[in-house]
Amino acid sequence: MNSSGSPQSLGTDRLSTLLKQYAMPAIIAQVAASLYNIVDSIFVGQGVGPLAITGLALTMPMMNLTAAFGAMVGAGSAALTSIRLGQGNKTAAENILGNVVLLNVVMGLVLTLFGILYLDELLYFFGASEQTLPYAREYMRIILYGNIITHLYHGLNCMLRVTGYPNEAMYITIFAVLLNALLDWLFIFVFGWGIAGSAWATVIAQGVSVVIQLVHFSNPKSFLQFRRDAFRAHWDIIKNIISVGMAPFMIQSCACVVVILVNNTLRDNGGDLSIGAYGIANRVAFLFTMVVMGLTQGMQPIAGYNYGARKFDRVKQVLWMTVGWAVATTTLGFVLCEVFPYEVVKIFVSEDGTGNATELIEASARGLKMLVLMLPIVGFNIVAGNFFQHIGKPKRAILLSVSRQLLFIVPLLFILPRWWGGNGVWYSIPIADFASSVLAAVLLFPQLRKLRQNPASEKSI
Repeated sequence: MNSSGSPQSLGTDRLSTLLKQYAMPAIIAQVAASLYNIVDSIFVGQGVGPLAITGLALTMPMMNLTAAFGAMVGAGSAALTSIRLGQGNKTAAENILGNVVLLNVVMGLVLTLFGILYLDELLYFFGASEQTLPYAREYMRIILYGNIITHLYHGLNCMLRVTGYPNEAMYITIFAVLLNALLDWLFIFVFGWGIAGSAWATVIAQGVSVVIQLVHFSNPKSFLQFRRDAFRAHWDIIKNIISVGMAPFMIQSCACVVVILVNNTLRDNGGDLSIGAYGIANRVAFLFTMVVMGLTQGMQPIAGYNYGARKFDRVKQVLWMTVGWAVATTTLGFVLCEVFPYEVVKIFVSEDGTGNATELIEASARGLKMLVLMLPIVGFNIVAGNFFQHIGKPKRAILLSVSRQLLFIVPLLFILPRWWGGNGVWYSIPIADFASSVLAAVLLFPQLRKLRQNPASEKSI
């Protein structure tokens, strides 16, 4: 049916082969997706200027907030679909597909209206100043116009990946990123549209990708297809999607809160360019965590299918295989960022002899080295949190997602800057990474013992 084989093979094929088969396309897709923000930052930094990078960084809380709703629908529906396919219920999976479209359209429309109405007030709250507000407003208004497109793009790509088309999901993401980069260059350097050109490039690239996705699910040869009766609201499906997807929703929502606090604290302790430095450093670290997210997405259909089929030994094996690859990835990121911080930062900002550019480079390199101090163990933390989501344990997944952001980072952001100033903001993040990884281990090992000692007590959602 496709290049990746049928979903039923998830319960029988060799796990290392399956994880490579599903994870590699997901990793490439996740890295490509993270390149949206990185490419935008590079073109804006090189083509518009340092203050424009700060304006772009100020849009991150709102981007995180809208992404939170998209992640809730995408991750929740993907986990449910994997479990239903493991149970052999294809009709239920197609009903989930129809409700994914409905939820994304409704949520995208509501968030667009809210964002447009209160845009300036939100951006000031996120840490904007009179100098940076025009850049942030110009970029975010256009992104909000295309919010429904963005939601559909991410939601349908999740469904592609878990229904046996991981390569197709990867190709669509790569295509979108390449088109975005081409349009960035065209709109910023040729047409001279400034930061607005970057926003239009993102919306158009995702819009073309959504058309491709809709064509796929309209094809009678696809494993799952759009059915007219599936576009009716199934409240039990919606409830389960929201329940299972609440963990990634909380992660993104809490990330929004954290970025707001970080931006405002850095502005008070270092000025507008400190916010831009955090935006650059965060994007670099985000690239490596997105590789890990790709690994967990590759693990998702395997763990979910085998959990639904009650093959718990395979569930545990694929978990530890994913943890090993994830920790290796984040350790590599740690080494690169600690050894070559200036080389990494200069990809975004070139030394043009101006004070702003030099200050931004220094602040970004210094902050990057602090930000990634605990990056090696972040891989384990991410896999553990996503594992609970994949097997339909939303409460534990939510606890892990909330703990790092609200229980650890937020208090540290109020305490450490009083002692260390701007450095306290940067150090709060690796300290929170360590504490949340300890909590992840405390929650994960009892669950694994339960799968081994008392498998009959496990109930699928």
